[in-house]
Amino acid sequence: MRANYVWMNGEILPWDRGQVHVMTHALHYGTSVYEGIRAYDVGGRANILCGPAHFERLTYSCKVARIPCPYTIEQWMTAASDILRANEQRSAYLRPLVFRGAAGLEIDGRKCPVEAIIAAIPWGAYLGEEAIQQGVEAQVSSWPRVGSSLLAKIGGQYVNSAHIAMEAHDNGFAEGISLDARGYVSEGSGENIFMVYKNEILTPTLANSVLSGVTRACVMTIARDLGYTVTETNIPREMLYMADELFFTGTAAEVCPIRAVDRIQIGEGRRGPVTKAIQDVFFGILKGKRPDKWGWLAPVR
Repeated sequence: MRANYVWMNGEILPWDRGQVHVMTHALHYGTSVYEGIRAYDVGGRANILCGPAHFERLTYSCKVARIPCPYTIEQWMTAASDILRANEQRSAYLRPLVFRGAAGLEIDGRKCPVEAIIAAIPWGAYLGEEAIQQGVEAQVSSWPRVGSSLLAKIGGQYVNSAHIAMEAHDNGFAEGISLDARGYVSEGSGENIFMVYKNEILTPTLANSVLSGVTRACVMTIARDLGYTVTETNIPREMLYMADELFFTGTAAEVCPIRAVDRIQIGEGRRGPVTKAIQDVFFGILKGKRPDKWGWLAPVR
């Protein structure tokens, strides 16, 4: 995963020059915030999916982490377009990152300089191309979703996600599903989760220690437009096994079915009709086969 160039502190640099010092505060204490954004090739041109929404959340994450956000949403969008053009990319996964640089080892790092990068790399479906149709097997993790400020994408908090993912992989699963401190379903290590039960779509509330996902919001919009009832609610663990369908959503994972949890088959053990209907609209927009009636795509000119 690399490209020819990286955007760093307002400059386009050769990939190998995108470096930081070993005493960078974020390296020691996790004082960083980030986003994951996708650009899709639509009609032979790169289109950034929900870029302003992502950069709005990045700005919020900076606020929560007490890191001054160095750029406006418009400036971030310009930078994202610049790095895609520099790399001659029509599709890519973009990683904006704001972090505290090197200036000391005090835990309160507000004396450290604030640095920012955007990397744009080729990256296919996070859980595998075949998983989009066939689904994945997941396990309920022994690691609960813990931490504060989980609505913000703060780098240090993702150690929890790493534990969830590593445990799942070591046990032969594609992904883990975490529970919140009260034992209700929260989310995957890096995805939100939806459940279809008796033709109603359920998803955990923001109070269940979940990230307010941008793709999550897109899917809720699509589902309601298709006529489904979408309810944010507490979901007990055992309801996962009762589901007719389950699926993950996320910028990296996109919309990915779950065919089994804890080796218990979900529904028919394959992608269900509701998941497929949502995928058809979602990927239809991204492939230019359906109108972008919600204005989610920003073409790079």
